[in-house]
Amino acid sequence: MFFVFYLREVLKQKTFAPAIPDTHLVKVMGAKVRYADVGRGRVVVLLHGFLENLEIWFGNNFAQELAENYRVIAIDLPGHGKSECVGYVHRMEKMAAVVKAVMDELGLRRYTMVGHSMGGYVTLAFAEKYPENLCGFCLFHSTGTADSDAKKMDRERAIRLVKKAPTKYTSALIANLFAVANVRYFKAEIAWMKRMAAKTKPQGIIACLEGMKVRKNRESVIRYSSVPVLFIAGTRDNVIPLEVSEKQKSLAGDQRYIALEKCGHMGFLEAREESLKKLKAFCGYTFKPTGNEKVE
Repeated sequence: MFFVFYLREVLKQKTFAPAIPDTHLVKVMGAKVRYADVGRGRVVVLLHGFLENLEIWFGNNFAQELAENYRVIAIDLPGHGKSECVGYVHRMEKMAAVVKAVMDELGLRRYTMVGHSMGGYVTLAFAEKYPENLCGFCLFHSTGTADSDAKKMDRERAIRLVKKAPTKYTSALIANLFAVANVRYFKAEIAWMKRMAAKTKPQGIIACLEGMKVRKNRESVIRYSSVPVLFIAGTRDNVIPLEVSEKQKSLAGDQRYIALEKCGHMGFLEAREESLKKLKAFCGYTFKPTGNEKVE
């Protein structure tokens, strides 16, 4: 009788079987880097967050739908997914250089970049080093501020834990990315992300923790950006509090700011439709010479 009840509960649970496109490997800076290339048209680059990889954008057809209008390039950042490490410390500048090398390899010169969380830190480093290559950029649950002293200590503790029990660390971190009230609705996605994070090698995790710990404040990059900037925040983000995101929106001249209601740190999963709608509109705006398309 218990088995029948258990089977019914299992069958009722949401299945989550992401359709991941074919990917490619390219060697840059002495390391293999994986990327996906889907769609046609103007180019949008997607950079994932910490403990994720390019597959995160395809998990719920987010990137696939974006690719109906644009050519989408998603890249595994160094030490994540199937991309190799490029050193013991993955500084944001170094990861930005890797992204630039991939885009150069593909012969692409101008694009709009979307960075989630750590991917946003890389996006800002990219905007600082290679502004001529960007039509616009989006900070998706990300910020231009540097780590506080308290946050740097947190990263030191995280490094020690990763050396001892990496899976324990990755599992706990993933659970915190979703708004507390949303966890029960995204159990399948959370389980999938935990499996993804568990595959990230400790060397890659530590290299990125070290890199994020020493990253500099890049609010000036936002303030003096010559291209449009989109901020996407979550009203219930446990990682980057709403008040931090709110302070960022006044920095850029040509900026758009969206706060996803009842959403945590994973807007493209927790609030897929709204995120996709706003991002599509923003990308269209960045590619229009007149810049007359609004993100409302």
